[in-house]
Amino acid sequence: MSDTELTQRKSDHLRIVAEEDVAHRAASLLGDVQLLHQALPELNLSAIDTSVEFFGKRLANPLMITSMTGGAERAGELNRALAAVAAQCGVAFAVGSQRVMLHRPETCADFAVREELGADGVLLGNIGAAQLRQYEPAQIAALAQRIEADGMCVHLNVAHELAQDEGDRTFDGIVAALTRLVEALEGRVLVKETGAGLSPEALALLCGCGVKYIDVAGAGGTSWTRVEGYRVRTPKARAVAETFADWGIPTAFSVLAARRVCPPDCCIIGSGGIHTGLDAARTIACGARLAGVARSLLLAYTAGGVDGAVAHLRRMVHELRCAMLLTSAARVAELQQVRRVYTGRLREWLSAYRWLDLLEQNA
Repeated sequence: MSDTELTQRKSDHLRIVAEEDVAHRAASLLGDVQLLHQALPELNLSAIDTSVEFFGKRLANPLMITSMTGGAERAGELNRALAAVAAQCGVAFAVGSQRVMLHRPETCADFAVREELGADGVLLGNIGAAQLRQYEPAQIAALAQRIEADGMCVHLNVAHELAQDEGDRTFDGIVAALTRLVEALEGRVLVKETGAGLSPEALALLCGCGVKYIDVAGAGGTSWTRVEGYRVRTPKARAVAETFADWGIPTAFSVLAARRVCPPDCCIIGSGGIHTGLDAARTIACGARLAGVARSLLLAYTAGGVDGAVAHLRRMVHELRCAMLLTSAARVAELQQVRRVYTGRLREWLSAYRWLDLLEQNA
């Protein structure tokens, strides 16, 4: 794919996500996570502490603005704006795919937002898993170094690629390549899906690679296969986009699976259908350390600029704090331990894996 085609594809993605109905029809199942109301919390709202450690730094709030841009015409403008939003709200920020930088080093300025984020902010680079097979770990690590990132996101997007006319069709060798990158970056690698979730089997493979940061990015938010349905040209690709528009594993199950499969020191991020602070609270209660936000924030920014995006995140943080008070959780670590009940289809997913103990321990 030429640089011009890549830039156009990324621009199309931003436009479609902002303007079209690209929501995953299947639910995240976070609504099936019922947090138990505590009428006597013995706690004041002012005492709630939402800070967490992430990539060796302290964030004021357990949220991350996940990757949205990469090589698009608006990438520089949007990355700088969202980095400023992240700085104001005390959350982490990940740029979109830096693939374009491998061919056009001058585009580094579109991703170099350390000044807007500040020295204390958590900034993550981003690259597709397919590029790990084509480039040496040192070349990928250099992408993070050039923008002064604290670590590198590697996104997995097999379903998304299959729905593209020009997408990748070979996915072997990624596990070995990922292992080499984790070693090269001394563990500063976050692996994320792109809206289709992570199965227990995939999670076990990632842990075997030494990955310590995992964003499950489950079904329930933006459907990238549905996004491609708005831009593909061939009948074959369009059929794949339509058939697999709602493919994936619900966010709630993926987070619970990650907490079940991964070792205790693995940092889980839950994204995919996170729109409110209560969504974030449910995600954290399932075992995530942070909740990831993307499309809802992009829409807030499109409608109201930086101020609109800041207002959106601050509302989410306030709702999260309210949920913590209502469950008598003074800190994020306590929110991960609150009483909860799993109902509906989420209960069916857990039963399918015979994880009845998860159903019983919080009943």
